[in-house]
Amino acid sequence: MLYRVTPMTRNEPPITPQLVAEHGLKPDEYERIIKLIGREPSFTELGIFSAMWNEHCSYKSSKVHLRTLPTQAPWVIQGPGENAGVVDIGDGLAVVFKMESHNHPSFIEPYQGAATGVGGILRDVFTMGARPIACLDALSFGDPAHPRTRHLVSGVVAGVGGYGNSFGVPTVGGQLRFHARYDGNCLVNAMAVGIAAADKIFYAKATGVGMPIVYLGSKTGRDGIHGASMASAEFDDDSEAKRPTVQVGDPFSEKLLLEACLEIMAKDCVIAIQDMGAAGLTCSAVEMGAKGDLGVDLNLDAVPCREVGMSAYEMMLSESQERMLMVLRPEKEAEAEAIFRKWGLDFAVVGFTTPSQRFVVRHGGQVMADLPIKELGDEAPVYRRPFVDSAKQPVIAPGAVPPPISNAEALRTLIGTPELCARRWVWEQYDHVILGNTVQRPGGDAAVVRVLDGPKALALTADVTPRYCEADPFEGGKQAVAEAWRNITAVGGRPLAVTDNLNFGNPERPEIMGQLVGCIRGIGEACRALEFPVVSGNVSLYNETNGRAILPTPTIGAVGLLDDFMRSATLAFKAGDEAILLIGETQGWLGQSLYLRDLCGREEGAPPPVDLDTERRNGDFARILIHENIATAVHDVSDGGLLVAIAEMAMASGIGAVLTAVSADIPSHAFWFGEDQARYVATVHSGAVDAIIARAGIAGVPVRRIGTTGGEALTVPGEQPLSVEELRARFEAWLPQYMAGTLVDP
Repeated sequence: MLYRVTPMTRNEPPITPQLVAEHGLKPDEYERIIKLIGREPSFTELGIFSAMWNEHCSYKSSKVHLRTLPTQAPWVIQGPGENAGVVDIGDGLAVVFKMESHNHPSFIEPYQGAATGVGGILRDVFTMGARPIACLDALSFGDPAHPRTRHLVSGVVAGVGGYGNSFGVPTVGGQLRFHARYDGNCLVNAMAVGIAAADKIFYAKATGVGMPIVYLGSKTGRDGIHGASMASAEFDDDSEAKRPTVQVGDPFSEKLLLEACLEIMAKDCVIAIQDMGAAGLTCSAVEMGAKGDLGVDLNLDAVPCREVGMSAYEMMLSESQERMLMVLRPEKEAEAEAIFRKWGLDFAVVGFTTPSQRFVVRHGGQVMADLPIKELGDEAPVYRRPFVDSAKQPVIAPGAVPPPISNAEALRTLIGTPELCARRWVWEQYDHVILGNTVQRPGGDAAVVRVLDGPKALALTADVTPRYCEADPFEGGKQAVAEAWRNITAVGGRPLAVTDNLNFGNPERPEIMGQLVGCIRGIGEACRALEFPVVSGNVSLYNETNGRAILPTPTIGAVGLLDDFMRSATLAFKAGDEAILLIGETQGWLGQSLYLRDLCGREEGAPPPVDLDTERRNGDFARILIHENIATAVHDVSDGGLLVAIAEMAMASGIGAVLTAVSADIPSHAFWFGEDQARYVATVHSGAVDAIIARAGIAGVPVRRIGTTGGEALTVPGEQPLSVEELRARFEAWLPQYMAGTLVDP
């Protein structure tokens, strides 16, 4: 039955064009709603449509392009479409993981924005039945000189650490960058990883008519109302006015929620379960019913509230944290309630599944909403927005970039810049060893976390190079995947799958939509070539302020598998008198390099091309050297080029190196600082070099010896030796000095 109760009887405001616009709905979208339901919506219904049809929840600008990504492989149990992706890792176990953004909330309220971003992604993982074992983050901030940047960095890092540390999961890796394009819109991407039994994964699809729908966790308040809509709009000068839309988190409640959920899952109480994340009760209830081709009847009078007099509209749109919605087996209701009460959490039956395929919301004896449930999601607008491809930038020949300073001085300068300096100040605020399974801590190519008692382990990373994506979205998208693949390979992991977090500006601008489309194409091509499927992800659009967009930032979170964590590789030199090998070909590519930008003041040129066949061949060879215990240290070559990679290996160990002369065909500064792709530095015992080079030749992999480890200095051909301790002091200095406000320009 279709209820036609007028707004006056509900004590709700009338619908006006201004009210529709305030809900982020365009006039044609509102007309679509009227046509769909055959009448004017109530105020509560307008809020529900606003929540379900915003960009953050409906993916209306990106959906047609996301469908082109490869999502399947024999080891994939669950791809996109659920709370998180699930991948089989053998022995009856699965890894469950996802990455999501909390960009807008973190700019408005850095601590709570970042904290609730961590809390939300953790819930996505344990909703699937997995126990979280690790978190990562990817953080992008504005120019260090901007007056707001240091405040944002401080608050966001404290929020990530405050929630993760208190919840009891290690934060083991990530990224941190600074660029003026993030001045008005920082990025906070959070990734969570968990372990579950492969045959006991829980999904959001409701089944059965008359099944109780149960509200679990913390009480509902007025925090976070319109959070999803706020995340689907660009900023202007009044971003502070959006502070009430930011959620407030409680990691201790979330820990209790985790334990209670896993306990009732183990007792087979659960039919379906959904995190109350973006759009809160609305999205969770609609998704569970729609996926099961069922209706949902909710009674909001039963919802536990922490504030007096909350309206139906407020309860449906609240994004209060640490809440779940569950369809429960009726015979298990008393047992499940006893478990939640034991953990000190709210448990309330707030509705039932119905055969009607309608979403009915009741409050105070009135029907506040009566809508077709599947159409709330399935009939959301899907746009094929016009886009233009980015103009190709010219290739910059190595010889066209005269070196402004010596190679030794260039290295000394680069490792002390915001882009390349040590991130220790960040990760030392995170508990990265809690649970006792962190094998490789932050600071390397990828984190390594033991699975249960081992010997298996997971290699985890999050990476992207936005300046490449800005210059050439297609190549930048490919490179982001290839870089994540290299990071996992460099520690000895076998790459399994990725989650993505696609951060872009306003998709209604064709040039921004072109960046999104180009990056997705590049990601898709790389994932297919590397057999590296996308199993989960998030799209965050409208990341711009006053019409100025962020750099296109399609963050790639990736997971790999090690059969034995004792055979993982680290980047630190292990001993003196070992040969330093370069795996991969060097052409001296300086376009979009940090050398060109930070030393020459030129942020220009085509980024390095990514040959995916070469990536795979060179990476497979590097992994063989690790698995056969031939390589004593391995590091991939990325930002800053070869000499920066070698310096990082030296600084990690305190052992120096003497490097040999480079090819006469390439200017020395281009050889040492070019950012050519598909390259690794490996150290091996000197006696093994000839056999390795011969073996590489058979495999079609370029390998050359470029130096020998030893001593306490790094010696570049034709340059004065650089003390490793001096390099390390400079490498470690910038970030803590900047955050303390004591930075002195060197």
